[in-house]
Amino acid sequence: MDATRQRFLMCRPTYFAVEYTINPWMDPSAPVDTDLAVRQWERLRQIYLDLGHTVEEITPLPGLPDMVFAANGGTVIDGRAMAVQFRDPQRADESPAYRAWFEAAGFEMYDPKHVNEGEGDILLAGDHLLAGTGFRTAHASHAQLQEVFGYPVVTMQLVNPRFYHLDTALNVLDERTVAYLPEAFSPGSQAVLRRLFPDAVHATMADAKVLGLNAVSDGRHVVLPEQATGLAAKLRDRGYETLGVDLSELRRAGGGPKCCTLRLRQGKASQ
Repeated sequence: MDATRQRFLMCRPTYFAVEYTINPWMDPSAPVDTDLAVRQWERLRQIYLDLGHTVEEITPLPGLPDMVFAANGGTVIDGRAMAVQFRDPQRADESPAYRAWFEAAGFEMYDPKHVNEGEGDILLAGDHLLAGTGFRTAHASHAQLQEVFGYPVVTMQLVNPRFYHLDTALNVLDERTVAYLPEAFSPGSQAVLRRLFPDAVHATMADAKVLGLNAVSDGRHVVLPEQATGLAAKLRDRGYETLGVDLSELRRAGGGPKCCTLRLRQGKASQ
C-alpha cells in the first residue's frame, strides 16, 4: 500500500461551541470545553504534518461555531471548487468565507444551484463520486456535480439521522476500497455498494457511534477516532496503518477527523 501526499484545508476551532441543534449529536445544554477542542484539533493537525501532508488553514470567524468542520466548506477536485449551500441557516455564513478562500487560492469556482454540503456528502472514490442525500445535500445537486467535475455520480441514500452526512457512514480508504456501515443506507444503496466495492470493510454500529468512519486515509495510513478500536483492528488486518486521535469534544457537534479536514486536489496554494 502506497501513501499519497495530501493537501488539506482546516479551520482552528477558536469559536467552537454547541449553541443550537441541527443533528442528533448536538445538545446545547451540555457544557463544551473549547480549549480542549482546540488541543484535540491541534493534535489532529500535527498527525497530518508528521505524515508529510500539507495543511492550509482558513481563518475562523466569530459567531460560526461549526466552521471548524472544513469538509463541509466545499468540494475540490482537479483544481475545481464547488462552493456550498447549507441546509440550516445557522451555518449559512460559512459558505462565503470558504468560497473566498478557494477563490484566493486559485481554484476554478462553481456555485451550487441546490443544497450541497461539500465533502460531508460528496466523496471521490476512484472513478466515481459517491453523493449522499436524505438529510442534508439535496438529490437535485448530484446532476450539477457530475457536470462540474465530470465523474459519474452514484447517489447514496442515507436513512439513519445519526449519520446525517455520507462521511459519517462511509470512508474512502483508497481508490478501490471503502469502509461503511451497511445499516446507515437504504437497501438499494447497500446493493450498489456491494456491487461497486465487493471487498469493502463493514463497520459495526459500535464503531460508527463514535464516528469511527469519519476518518481520513492517504491510501496507507488511516487517521480515525481512537475510540473506534474494532474498526481499527479490521483496517490493520487489511494492511492499513491506523493512527488514533481523540476528538471527543468536537464529537459533541457530530464531527470527527474527516469533518475537520477538506482535501484540496490541485490548485495554486495561497493564504
